[in-house]
Amino acid sequence: MSGTKALDINALSQDLRASNRAALARGITLIESRRADHQAAARDLVQALLPRTGKAFRVGITGSPGVGKSTTIDALGMYLIEHGHKVAVLAVDPSSARTGGSILGDKTRMARLSASDQAYIRPSPSSGTLGGVAAKTREAMLLCEAAGFDVVLVETVGIGQSETVVADMTDFFLALMLPGAGDELQGIKKGLVELADMIAINKADGDNLKRANLAAADYRSALHILAPRSQHWHPPVETYSALTGAGIDKLWQTIVEHRTAMNASGEFAARRREQQVKWMWSMLEQRIMARLRSEPAIRARVKKTEAEVADGRISPAVAAEQIAELLR
Repeated sequence: MSGTKALDINALSQDLRASNRAALARGITLIESRRADHQAAARDLVQALLPRTGKAFRVGITGSPGVGKSTTIDALGMYLIEHGHKVAVLAVDPSSARTGGSILGDKTRMARLSASDQAYIRPSPSSGTLGGVAAKTREAMLLCEAAGFDVVLVETVGIGQSETVVADMTDFFLALMLPGAGDELQGIKKGLVELADMIAINKADGDNLKRANLAAADYRSALHILAPRSQHWHPPVETYSALTGAGIDKLWQTIVEHRTAMNASGEFAARRREQQVKWMWSMLEQRIMARLRSEPAIRARVKKTEAEVADGRISPAVAAEQIAELLR
């Protein structure tokens, strides 16, 4: 890396530490770039900022479409800002490359938060693979922490595997549910609930209040027969209304209680260490895949090997070994 670029990274790092929003946006754009020189600069930037990271509350939020994730994030974010916090909102959206969708479309439903100087909202990079999007989001999270945001909300916009990925990069995983959707447990996925540190039933207002309370009772019963994520924490089920703000304070109080319990047991530090190692392997896999795709000679050989597997001429196991040899 040339001296000029190193100076640029140094200046960017200093601006970012000073909570300069434009610098934060430039830093995240650098992280999301696919250019090799940008990726090298991004690695230097993250390394330089590392001592300023790690102190924020990292909260993952998931829920099926229509559950009110954006309205919830808007209400929770504003509650936190009113209580002296700075809030960053990031998204993991593996579907954005296919559909063009992103958290930007939700900004209209986060109207108050997107207008606040104490909040920063960043869409998911529509870069295709879930692993790629997740790696960029993890690094963006570190930049937000270095810039002084002490609560980072990571929204999973996609479905399925993205929930596991977000649970793996956050300290607290919040699953939002709806009341009165027929069979209350139809929205409960065993895998998702085993990841959740809390289930929260939204739209507990007006005529929905009774249904929300019934749904909460059903979810509590279901949780008793599932193994919790931690032996030191039994996931509670709460009701709230993102529309009226009722119960939003309880959601945050539970997140704080969870952190206290995890810290007391030593599990918080253990989980963070585990996250770092998972992150390393995720980045390594991404680098290997990038090399397979970017080097013309390797790419041509991989294409040929793919065709041989598809035609049944060689087994997938032999093909995998041949490709591994190319990387050596």
